[in-house]
Amino acid sequence: MKLLYLSLVSFVFVTSTALLLTRNTTPLRSDVVTYEKAFTPIPVLAQSATFPIVSAQAALAVDLNSGVSFYEKNPDKSLLPASTTKIVTALVALDYYPLDKVLTVGKVTVEGQKMGLVTGEKIKVLDLLYGLLVYSANDAAEVLAENHPGGYEAFVSAMNVKAINLSLKNTKFSNPAGLDDGDGHTTTARDLVRVSSVAMQVPEFAKIVGTKSIVVKSTDGKIVHRLTNINELLGKVVGVEGVKTGWTEGARENLVTYINRDNHKVMIAILGSQDRFGETQEIIDWIFRNYTWQPVKFSVAKVVNY
Repeated sequence: MKLLYLSLVSFVFVTSTALLLTRNTTPLRSDVVTYEKAFTPIPVLAQSATFPIVSAQAALAVDLNSGVSFYEKNPDKSLLPASTTKIVTALVALDYYPLDKVLTVGKVTVEGQKMGLVTGEKIKVLDLLYGLLVYSANDAAEVLAENHPGGYEAFVSAMNVKAINLSLKNTKFSNPAGLDDGDGHTTTARDLVRVSSVAMQVPEFAKIVGTKSIVVKSTDGKIVHRLTNINELLGKVVGVEGVKTGWTEGARENLVTYINRDNHKVMIAILGSQDRFGETQEIIDWIFRNYTWQPVKFSVAKVVNY
């Protein structure tokens, strides 16, 4: 009887313990819960769309939110950048100079477009950047480079380092103004889209390239420079907020354009065009006429234990 009693007590103890452990480790029920995750809307091309034909040697149009390419033509072909070079010139200047730093103009002998800087003139870096990006002034580029702590060559070297750091795989520079220099000074439409996308995230840069016109002066106020933006699409085409023009006899017409319309952010680069403004506007109109941005959602099922 004593043995039977002990056996019963042991059975009750083991059973109770097992039930307790089971209660602590095994859920009473499991449910399948569905979660919906939304992603960046994707641009989708209309089935009836026909692609534009442009004279540009290279072109690339990209939806910056999703990374989808709208239009491509030789996007990785190495070509002469002309004054689109000044996008990187400005970024390097912003790295090295405070905007209110005063630089002294040396003897400027550069050819091409100039804002009219005078030897010995003292002018702020910010005002030189307006000349550089609004009026595409080659003399502004030269002054920014010449005043670099390491000199002109160090500034150009910094431009090439910037290109490497931004993964501009087919871009190299030999001068800050964008003068033609064969294989020593080249870029691609893809690299220009990339660097311009980075540059437009810099508030000072974005403000300057979005300026239609401005008057800047030497620090003593005696020398006046009236600057008008060369970009004809700025203020004309809805959503255009910059970025940079370029022209040389060898490069022909270049243009990088940033569009922000209905929260759709688009960057377009064309190189070697016969009509940079007309062809860029044609691509812009084609994009917003033939693409719709469709939401992308995924449902994920997950087992939840209670």
